[in-house]
Amino acid sequence: MRGFSKAIIAGNLTRDPELRTTPNGASVCGFSVAVNRVYKDASGGQREDVSYIDCSAWGKLGEMIAQYAKKGAGVLVSGRLDQRSWEDKNGGGKRSRVEIVVEDFNFTGPANRDGGNSYSNSFSEPAPTDPAPSSAAPDDIPEGDIDLSEVPF
Repeated sequence: MRGFSKAIIAGNLTRDPELRTTPNGASVCGFSVAVNRVYKDASGGQREDVSYIDCSAWGKLGEMIAQYAKKGAGVLVSGRLDQRSWEDKNGGGKRSRVEIVVEDFNFTGPANRDGGNSYSNSFSEPAPTDPAPSSAAPDDIPEGDIDLSEVPF
């Protein structure tokens, strides 16, 4: 079976995006999004939790995000989940991190008095292939048009 990974989050940037260039010349933009969740606790009181989600955007998409996005901006981000592991240089053992590799990015911004958003920009581009792909693409995917009558739903 082929896996599937898709994440969609909406929140606010926790800091200005940071644009870096890899040794092979690729641009990558790193940023974090705060996602708030409101719920009722066991006693019926309203509670709020915040999750901080790390994101990275590659290439032209990352360059545009770094240019236009600022701390506090409302954003909608979609992409795939990616987990990286490494050995801590300070003897802390093995470390890992899950982040969203951004495929689509939209400003949501604060609502205006008329109910619209103050931003209407949307950036999207295909995510790059991994520098070292973990597996080759399967050969059993047919080319050409798909017959929708064969789709079971």
